[in-house]
Amino acid sequence: MIPSNALASELAPADTFARRHLGSNADETAAMLNTLGFDSLDSMIDAAVPAGIRLRKPLDLPAPKGEHETLAELRALAGRNSDFRSFIGMGYYDCITPPVIERNILQNPGWYTAYTPYQAEISQGRLEALLNFQTMICDLTGLDIANASMLDEGTAAAEAMAMCHAIRKDAAAHTFFVSAHCHPQTVAVVETRAKSLGIRVEIGDEQTADLPERTFAVLLQYPGTDGTIVDPVRTIEKAHRGNAMAIVAADLLAVTLLKSPGELGADVAVGSAQRFGVPLGYGGPHAGYLATRDALKRHMPGRLVGVSRDAEGNPACRLSLQTREQHIRREKATSNICTAQVLLAVMASMYAVYHGPEGLKRIARRVHLFARILAAGLRKLGWHVGEGAFFDTVRVNLGATRASEIVRLAEARGINLRVLDEHSVTISVDETTDSLADLFAVFHGGNDAAFDLAALAADSEIAPDTAPCESLRRTTAFLTHPVFNKHHTETEILRYIRRLEAKDLSLTTSMISLGSCTMKLNATSQMLPITWPLFAKLHPFAPIEQAQGYAELFRQLESWLAEITGFAAVSLQPNAGSAGEYTGLLAISEYHASRGQAARNVCLIPQSAHGTNPASAAMAGFNVVPVLCGSEGDIDLNDLCAKAEKYRDTLAALMVTYPSTHGVFEEKIREVCEVVHAHGGQVYMDGANMNAQVGLTSPGTIGADVCHLNLHKTFCIPHGGGGPGVGPIAVAAHLAPFLPSHPVVKPATGGSVKAVASAPWGSASILPIPWVYIRSMGAAGLANATRYAILNANYIARRLAPFFPVLYKGANGLVAHECIVDLREFKARAGVEVEDVAKRLMDYGFHAPTMSWPVGGTFMIEPTESESKEEIDRFCDAMIAIHGEIAAIESGKLDRQNNPLKNAPHTAAAVTADTWDRPYPREQGAFPAPWTRERKFWPSVARVDNVYGDRNLFCSCVTPPCPKPA
Repeated sequence: MIPSNALASELAPADTFARRHLGSNADETAAMLNTLGFDSLDSMIDAAVPAGIRLRKPLDLPAPKGEHETLAELRALAGRNSDFRSFIGMGYYDCITPPVIERNILQNPGWYTAYTPYQAEISQGRLEALLNFQTMICDLTGLDIANASMLDEGTAAAEAMAMCHAIRKDAAAHTFFVSAHCHPQTVAVVETRAKSLGIRVEIGDEQTADLPERTFAVLLQYPGTDGTIVDPVRTIEKAHRGNAMAIVAADLLAVTLLKSPGELGADVAVGSAQRFGVPLGYGGPHAGYLATRDALKRHMPGRLVGVSRDAEGNPACRLSLQTREQHIRREKATSNICTAQVLLAVMASMYAVYHGPEGLKRIARRVHLFARILAAGLRKLGWHVGEGAFFDTVRVNLGATRASEIVRLAEARGINLRVLDEHSVTISVDETTDSLADLFAVFHGGNDAAFDLAALAADSEIAPDTAPCESLRRTTAFLTHPVFNKHHTETEILRYIRRLEAKDLSLTTSMISLGSCTMKLNATSQMLPITWPLFAKLHPFAPIEQAQGYAELFRQLESWLAEITGFAAVSLQPNAGSAGEYTGLLAISEYHASRGQAARNVCLIPQSAHGTNPASAAMAGFNVVPVLCGSEGDIDLNDLCAKAEKYRDTLAALMVTYPSTHGVFEEKIREVCEVVHAHGGQVYMDGANMNAQVGLTSPGTIGADVCHLNLHKTFCIPHGGGGPGVGPIAVAAHLAPFLPSHPVVKPATGGSVKAVASAPWGSASILPIPWVYIRSMGAAGLANATRYAILNANYIARRLAPFFPVLYKGANGLVAHECIVDLREFKARAGVEVEDVAKRLMDYGFHAPTMSWPVGGTFMIEPTESESKEEIDRFCDAMIAIHGEIAAIESGKLDRQNNPLKNAPHTAAAVTADTWDRPYPREQGAFPAPWTRERKFWPSVARVDNVYGDRNLFCSCVTPPCPKPA
């Protein structure tokens, strides 16, 4: 008789996810443990993780399912969403994602598993695509410089407000005037940011109201949220006369036909690139944008791609200026934004490349023509259509008819409209609109109107090239650079996309071992659902009853994340880790204010903290006070106690990362939390290193009150070349009333904070990715992932320790999930900088670990749980071989200046050139290890000149992009 347990094992799904996700098998695991001197994973974890913070029981999560069963369950959830056609507008429009872009970018791991382009030489593909995005934004907005994308339109508007406030440098000028015609979600995000910065927001009709005294900037919507186009020139001139700046939130498709914000006199333009081929996705992720005048470029938030030159004098892209300014300026930073929506910005830029300027204008004309014909038909049916010019949105004044009656008729036809008030609605058409029959029927008592569109257009004298507003007709050219004018066939765009992809090192090439920025496997089964129409095609403001599949997914994911963190409630709204930090701190601020302790405004932050931590605290209205760290990287408890006592009446919070930013489990973390609580403060835990906690401990167990989670790290949302991200916050019960809400659709967890993102659930369409991860892994799988992350990091530390000192270790000589190796001694010994080692790793086929942070001259290495022992050994072998090259420099066998490290990376062009003036063989330069002959990744440019790039700033497509040296 077959034992029942054996039978159950044989009948279990064969496509289990955990064994595919974890990199090493039993034999490899045993070998690594033997190197470390342990006989089991559990014994190693017992030595690495302090016993006092360990969970007492396994996580209470559903049992794992196989990948096929998990996807079937998720498809059933998607089936609970309704396939309505939404004509809601409000900054969100259905669009057509060209299949060549969907297949070869959105669904392509060569694009979605690439890391932030901090190592420019192996990131030229997405840097070029982002340069195209910046050029597209500059051209369409008529402004001089644009960044590489923002989190969404609301965030872009809030960042523009803060930027203008900082530029004004006048404490008395603290009023921000917002047009009543702005999208309500944008207004809410702006109001949230303004409150913590001490800025007064005044909302009014810019056409009739005078600007308040002490106004430093105005925000205008173009076209307005109800579709009306109002010439903003008079308001902009009025603002300038009062020494205020003008921000215009512009629709990118509309400004292909309308005068650009720059032509109208705007100082800043913001908005969203969503309708340029990026699916609705129930609200995100989408690429916001921010553009401004050249004189203001050094005040811009976010990332900026510029063109420099490489060591051979050839053009090369790189991140420029304040890209990581929050790490440099910390609490003095004007923004905490350290990420972008790279993958979505790439899609939007490729949409513009594919269609070109004439294609975009054709789409815009078609959209506008449908809107004009719709308006003509409604008038013929006896309805009053709003006066004035419009682009794609028609306002219908219903007279005595109630909007609820029109909505009922619309829903019967599977249509969503926007209700403006009890007796008016708006209808927004878009690129996907191909018929108006159902819309006419809605306004014809539910009966077919049988209109002929061509006849309606002729009767109303609507010409195909009718401008939305003749006085604002655009006459200036845009997208004139060749890149936007030669890739209009699928063959050409496919080759262009693939050409750029080949310039980037992603997880498809090798491990990316960046400390604090986990780059683990993004499984194909996780990525499949994001393009399912019932997830991808929903409008974020569709009636909640039409999104019951999403609602259940949110409920489950929130409950799982609450269980994992040990907290009571979760908000999924923040759409980046930095946004999560900001949101968590807002919750703490609101909590203190609710108890009559608004004076608590001091935030203690260890010196080792992420650079976004002090920037986030400053943005949330706190005064930052640094706390010292000891020689082993731990928080200096004496300094913490002294400062907690000094600020006991004003202490609001401590921000702490656990395991610490130095890669160790601090033994006294509970004592740290108790000190802060005893002095009236709250503990905010940065969730960047949560992948060393899941299943073993939790922020709630440790004693924190709130944490943010990087779903794009710990829970496997791909990095996308620098975004998208999701940064939800989990909070203890007493902070739950202070989670973010939304002015249009209120989340179930919504509280007193108005909104921190444009959409109610932030980047909703990528939340199925962590859902699949958690559902497939189960409690045991998640805990094992944490164990393997810790095992792999300690194995690397042990292998590299004889060659590169490991800076920080825990009580038993072990690290957590990452380790810091010190390269500083090699500068004096051999003239080798940490950057030299980073560039030389490219020749071996690897992306460098996190460089010079949190300690200058070091590497922070994080291998993750999804890398095999074979791949980890290959990386260690590369590092050890580089150490040998350093030793050869030190001994004089290699020249101190002209050597493989100083000349790295070696391009194919350099190695195959007719001349070779380097005192080492070509083979040593290009093929330093055996595997490089089997699978060589060639950097497309030589070492990039960063100094030249900042001194000669080119941030859009120009020809030639930079002068070559004489």
